[in-house]
Amino acid sequence: MLDPQLLRDNLPGVAKKLADRGYQLDVQAWQSLEDRRKALQIETESLQSQRTQISKSIGQAKAKGEDMQPLLDQVAGLGDQLDQSKAALQDIFAEMEQVTLYLPNLAQEDVPVGQDEADNVEIRTWGTPPTFDFAVKDHVDLGAVSGFMDAEAAATLSGSRFTVLSRDLARLQRALTQFMLDTHINEHGYDEFYVPYLVNDQAMLGSGQLPKFADDAFITEDGRFLIPTAEVPLTNLVANHILDSDALPIKMTAHTPCFRREAGSYGKDTKGMIRQHQFDKVEMVQIVHPEESNQALEDMTNHAENILKALKLPYRVIILCTGDMGFSAAKTYDIEVWVPAQNTYREISSCSNCEDFQARRMQARFRTPEQKKPQLVHTLNGSGLAVGRTLLAVMENYQNQNGSIRVPEVLQPYMGGEQVINRAE
Repeated sequence: MLDPQLLRDNLPGVAKKLADRGYQLDVQAWQSLEDRRKALQIETESLQSQRTQISKSIGQAKAKGEDMQPLLDQVAGLGDQLDQSKAALQDIFAEMEQVTLYLPNLAQEDVPVGQDEADNVEIRTWGTPPTFDFAVKDHVDLGAVSGFMDAEAAATLSGSRFTVLSRDLARLQRALTQFMLDTHINEHGYDEFYVPYLVNDQAMLGSGQLPKFADDAFITEDGRFLIPTAEVPLTNLVANHILDSDALPIKMTAHTPCFRREAGSYGKDTKGMIRQHQFDKVEMVQIVHPEESNQALEDMTNHAENILKALKLPYRVIILCTGDMGFSAAKTYDIEVWVPAQNTYREISSCSNCEDFQARRMQARFRTPEQKKPQLVHTLNGSGLAVGRTLLAVMENYQNQNGSIRVPEVLQPYMGGEQVINRAE
């Protein structure tokens, strides 16, 4: 949620930055709300002051033995007016909150202005895409060759956009997950968490998933939500907390399934594991001091990159433009891995600095010895990595002509020393 003071201090400037993000703020309507809020605030404070003064006069009249009834009548009348003024003020605050809940975060100054992914900017590349002296198979065909990937069985069980993995491919996915977690814990300094896969609406609201993305969420009959990412429960672990500054930074990682309706993606990536209703992800979350969040974003992006480097998978890093960033992000780097069958890079990680946007929704704060008033923390999140997309990248980049798949060296200890995944016998 944006700082309301920003809207009060520089409404035209905020509206311009929101327009860069593709959101058109009704400036006139907002200013009307702000004018009414200000008038009601002044009225409420004036009534409170009057009531206080008259209450003092009642005490003085009582001490002098004077008739207090006229003053008591005034206090009662002011009390009714004050209650009405407070109620009207709360209604205005509620209206303003409903507007602000739909306002995206403001982009940092170095984020390129643009409308969509065509305006994203490449920052760097790593590795050289492999060349093949045979016709490249995509991961779906490779899965069919091995017999370890079955979309038809998944469709029978659950419908479209699901996949059943078995035997060596299921084990390879588990190996990837374990390798990612071990790397983040042992080399990057994250603490591992196991979190619920169902959360309440307050957790979804705090992380910025609600109300904007309600249509993309799976909701249970009792009103809980299947998590779209482990970012939701991990970030909300500090909701309504005042942390000691010495506790920062907090670095958390978790492996969870993620559940998304993929609303608005009809017809996109319907084949294979690119875009699924259920997929696994290893998530990274950091809770940091505001002065440290920009460097934390660079570090987190490097942590995700290190996984791909260890797997020797070519990738590139891009900075998302204002129109392509996620709702809660102030700055985002996407990491895209090389997918040979598509002859292009595809997103495998997104790392974002949300600054105090989520923290304000969650009331996640910290206190320093020098300052009595708590400050909002900054929150960051990133995929480290999307496991299914990493699996398909390994399959395609490490494929052989006969459809077998070489196991990356760093994963072989997790695969019992197995070096090649062959056809099911």
